[in-house]
Amino acid sequence: MAEKKYIDIEKIFKEKNPGAYKWTPKFLINYIKRVVHEDDVNRFENAHHDKFGFDYLDAALEEVSANITFSGLENVPRSGACIIASNHPLGGIDGMALLQIVGAVRKDLSFLVNDILTQLVNFGKLFVPVNKVGATSGQNLRRIDEVYASDGITMLFPAGLVSRKIDGKIQDLKWNRSFIKKAVQYGQPVVPVLVNGKLSPFFYHFSNFRKSIGIKANIEMLYLVNELYKLRNNATHIIFGKPIPAEVFDKSRSADEWAEAMRQYVYALKDHPDLTFKAYIDNK
Repeated sequence: MAEKKYIDIEKIFKEKNPGAYKWTPKFLINYIKRVVHEDDVNRFENAHHDKFGFDYLDAALEEVSANITFSGLENVPRSGACIIASNHPLGGIDGMALLQIVGAVRKDLSFLVNDILTQLVNFGKLFVPVNKVGATSGQNLRRIDEVYASDGITMLFPAGLVSRKIDGKIQDLKWNRSFIKKAVQYGQPVVPVLVNGKLSPFFYHFSNFRKSIGIKANIEMLYLVNELYKLRNNATHIIFGKPIPAEVFDKSRSADEWAEAMRQYVYALKDHPDLTFKAYIDNK
């Protein structure tokens, strides 16, 4: 029985823009196929299409030979609602690793993700869609509120985008304030997370070059699947910091300012994993 093609770059080109396809050089289409690992993805999907949720997640991490270590998992509450907010340096592996690690102690997890990722139906209800480009639909907004209002864990990357190289350092872009506002609204603690990892130099060079010539579209995202496979066997360490009570986020700062303080704080966890957020801001 022939294997199913879950991704067919040539077919997508033909159907979406037949005029452009006619003039697109074959070598360019083949290049895109290699970059998105069309053969690897189709092989994986044919082997694991019948798995869902955590089973599918485990298979995906095994596929990319993720070498993940972690510390501080005891800081994640074993019951009750909380928010887990993390930096986002790896463009995929970090989210899957967080789900697998926290999922070992709690299954009531929801990860707020770019709505495009909910097309990966095998992840099931682990993913809750957030529109990163336009407005999030009313239905999805209600679903997000339901997640925050539940007794489970809400996980997210507040930056919403993969880290970039800024001022010579790999770091997140601005963190969205929404998780601060939800923490206050529902009285939930926030567990800060540092994923200590990075993509290849090519990704950051390409991103900076793209911006330098005035292209606004994040076309470097095309290379994220390739970056996933490049990370095979690379060591990544994840640090779970001390929970931050919602009461800490008081009126002394705006939600935007608290979010920025959190963004900076997670990087301090690399050398000071036991540093509390309150001690960090008191010393600033």
